[in-house]
Amino acid sequence: MKIKIQREELVEYEITSKDVTLLETLNEIKTTQDASLTFASGCRSSICGSCSMRVNGKEVLACSYHAKDGDLIEPLKNSEVIRDLVVNMDKAYEFNAKAKAWQSSLSQDVLLSQEDEKINEIQSDCILCGSCYSACPVYAVNSEFLGPFSLTRVWRYVSDKRENNPKQMIDTIQTNGVWDCTLCNECTLVCPQDISSKADIEKLRARSSLAGYMDPSFANFGGFGGGFDGSPTF
Repeated sequence: MKIKIQREELVEYEITSKDVTLLETLNEIKTTQDASLTFASGCRSSICGSCSMRVNGKEVLACSYHAKDGDLIEPLKNSEVIRDLVVNMDKAYEFNAKAKAWQSSLSQDVLLSQEDEKINEIQSDCILCGSCYSACPVYAVNSEFLGPFSLTRVWRYVSDKRENNPKQMIDTIQTNGVWDCTLCNECTLVCPQDISSKADIEKLRARSSLAGYMDPSFANFGGFGGGFDGSPTF
C-alpha cells in the first residue's frame, strides 16, 4: 500500500501494514522509514481531536480513519502549517474570544430540565479538532469570519436558559459572523461529533432577526420584497 503525504513537498511512502488506522500508518512510517515526519496525536480514541488532518480533500481524525492505498494526506487548511501535518490553531481559538463564546458572569441560577439540557447537549461535545474550521470555504474570501468553530459554541450559550445576557453575544456575531456563512454545510459533513454548525448558525440568524438584525445584503436592497429605494415591490 502506498500513501502520499504533503510535507514541504509531496512524499510517497510504501506501507506493509493493512487494515490499520491512519495514525498507526503514520507511526509505522515514523518508526521504520522517516523519523522526521511530524504529526500530532493524543488519546487515540477520537476524543481529544489533536490528530485531525485531511485525507483526499476531506477532514478526518487519523485515529479513526483507516488508511487506503493511494490516500493523499495533508494538513488542515486555513491555519499556519508549523511542520508537516501539524498546524497552529491559535487563530481559530482566538475567534472564540472575539465571539464572546462563553457563559457570562451574569448567568442565572436556573434549574434545568432534561429537555433544557438536550437543547445544546451535542454542542457541548465539541472536541476542538478544528475540522469545521479547515473545511469552511468562507476563509478564502474573509479571513476574519468567526466561523462554524466559534458560532456553534455561541449557540451553545445563547440557548442556555441560565445565560442572563444572550443579546450581548447576538450583537457580537453580526460582523464577520452569522450573515457571512454560506450555509454550504461542509462543516457539518466533517464533524466527528455530528454537530451541525449550519443548523446552529441558522438558529443564531433567527435569534438575530428577533433582536432586530437582518442580513446586510438583504438590507442593501431595501429589505425583503423591497426595491432599490426601500419601497415595496409586487
